[in-house]
Amino acid sequence: MRTGLIAKKEGMSRVFDEDGRHIPVTVLKVEGCQVVSVRAEDKDGYVALQLGAGKAKVKRTSKANRGHFAKAKVEPKKKLAEFRVTNENVLDVGAELGVNHFVPGQFVDVTGTTIGKGFAGGMKRHNFGGLRASHGVSVSHRSHGSTGQRQDPGRVFKGKKMAGHMGDVRATTQNLLVVGVDTEEGLILVKGAVPGSDNGWVLIRDAVKKPLPDNVPKPAGLKQAAQDKAEKAPAQEAAAEETAPQAENENTGEAKE
Repeated sequence: MRTGLIAKKEGMSRVFDEDGRHIPVTVLKVEGCQVVSVRAEDKDGYVALQLGAGKAKVKRTSKANRGHFAKAKVEPKKKLAEFRVTNENVLDVGAELGVNHFVPGQFVDVTGTTIGKGFAGGMKRHNFGGLRASHGVSVSHRSHGSTGQRQDPGRVFKGKKMAGHMGDVRATTQNLLVVGVDTEEGLILVKGAVPGSDNGWVLIRDAVKKPLPDNVPKPAGLKQAAQDKAEKAPAQEAAAEETAPQAENENTGEAKE
C-alpha cells in the first residue's frame, strides 16, 4: 500500500481524447506536499506517513506545530493528513512528493468535504417523493409525512431520515480515472466530479477496488526524481540528434564504395 497525496481542488474543465471526444475533468493541484512525520509500528502501533501541503504563515501557526515542523526541518504547512502505508513504502522525513506519483490510466479514490447546503427538506436531502397533490393534502405537499409510531415505542428512532443540515460531510468518490498529469504545473486531471468546493483540500489515494498498474513509481513518485528526468530528456535528445547525421554519413559512404 502506497501513500497518497494532499491536493487542492482548482475546479472543473474538459480535455479531448485522440478521437475528439471531450472528457470532463477535475483539476487537482499538488504543491509542497512533504513528509512531516513517520509513524512506526514499535512506537505508534501502526505504520503511516504524515504529509503536509500548502504554505502557512509562521505567526498563524501554533507553538506546538511550529516545534513539530522545526523537528522535521520543513516549512509550516496549512494541511496535515496521515496515510497508512506498508513497511516497504515508508519514506524519509522531508521527502517531497510530486504529481508523478500517479500515472495516466490508473484509478484513484478522492476524499473531501462536500459543499454545505444548509437546512434542507426531506425531498431535497433524501430524494423523498412528497405527499399527494390532491385528495385532502394542502399546504404540506413537500413534507416527509409521519416519522414515529404509536404508544409503542412512542418515540422517533435515531437515524430517521428527516429534514436537516445537508452537506458539509466527509465523502469519498471511488474509481476515478487519472486522465493526465502535468509535472511542470503540478496538476492532476481526474475524470468526473470530486467532492468539495473549489480551493478545498482533498486526499488522493490509489483505488482500493482496482488493480494497481505496474508502471507506478514505488515506494512513491518524488518531485526531485521528476525534475531530474525532465533535465536529462533534452540532453538525450541532443545526443540522439548528433549521432543521427554521423550514421547517415557512414551509410552514404558505404553506398558510394
